[in-house]
Amino acid sequence: MPVTVKQLVDNTALRVVYGQDYLNRPITISDIARPGLTLTGFFEFFEPTRVQLFGVNEINYSKTMTHEARAAIFKKMATNQTPAFVISTDLEIPEELVDAAKEKHIPVLASHMTSSRLLSNMTYYLGAELSERVSVHGVLVDISGIGVLLTGDPGVGKTETALELIQQGKARLIADDRVDVYAEDEQRLIGNPSDILKNLMEIRGVGIIDVMQTYGAASIRGHATIVLNIDLKNAEKDFDGFDRLGNAGETTEILGIKIPKMEIPITSGRNTASVVDAAVLKYRTDSMGYSALETLLDRQRVAIKENGEENREENEKK
Repeated sequence: MPVTVKQLVDNTALRVVYGQDYLNRPITISDIARPGLTLTGFFEFFEPTRVQLFGVNEINYSKTMTHEARAAIFKKMATNQTPAFVISTDLEIPEELVDAAKEKHIPVLASHMTSSRLLSNMTYYLGAELSERVSVHGVLVDISGIGVLLTGDPGVGKTETALELIQQGKARLIADDRVDVYAEDEQRLIGNPSDILKNLMEIRGVGIIDVMQTYGAASIRGHATIVLNIDLKNAEKDFDGFDRLGNAGETTEILGIKIPKMEIPITSGRNTASVVDAAVLKYRTDSMGYSALETLLDRQRVAIKENGEENREENEKK
């Protein structure tokens, strides 16, 4: 869905200079235009659907133009598709720009921030809001600073596991049951709660609880980068056996981006929350270059070598 200019104003510290009644204009693309070349009269690559950002260079260049030239250029830039004109650094806004905006009912916005900072803020916000999104069934929590997506069949204990970690102070809830996911770039997935389920968890036999009201503001987060997928499996139902040394190399793909995946068997009497916490800490140490499995294999190789030498010495004595 498109973002309105009002949403952009509310989320990027912009102020409205003109067009308070026209803030419902849609923004359909996250790219921001810097119309320096356009001011020279070169319109071949002008993209009217973009927010038009004027910084120090653009405003100073416009001052070198005649009144007639400014009026003609700004009138041509003000189209029915143009979402808004934005002026950074509290620069003086050309009257001709405001006149052109009024004719087409285009909001004129301003900010005290520099062009580069404003460009970054607007691009980040629009990129997040306009990115393709998918809904993933699962629970997203922040465990030790790592965004962990808990997945598995209904009733396997995803929510209960997350709740126990939250109660222990080891996790913060991002989303329960439905995680809205979008790609921030070619490598990172961001997960958010849906508006309806924000801060809420459904506990079987208990009902709906508000995590923030129950456990405090420190128990929730608004979003998180999804770094790891832990898939909870019913050991008796889903698998005859698991790899005792883990499943390194397994991945989950969402929106074309692959993230590491761990499959954890769930059995009666097993403390799933503790196992998940241990899995996340293992992932962290592995990411830092330490592998407990390699340590074990190294010790085994040393033991085999020592045993081999002892056997050789025994044979030589005989």
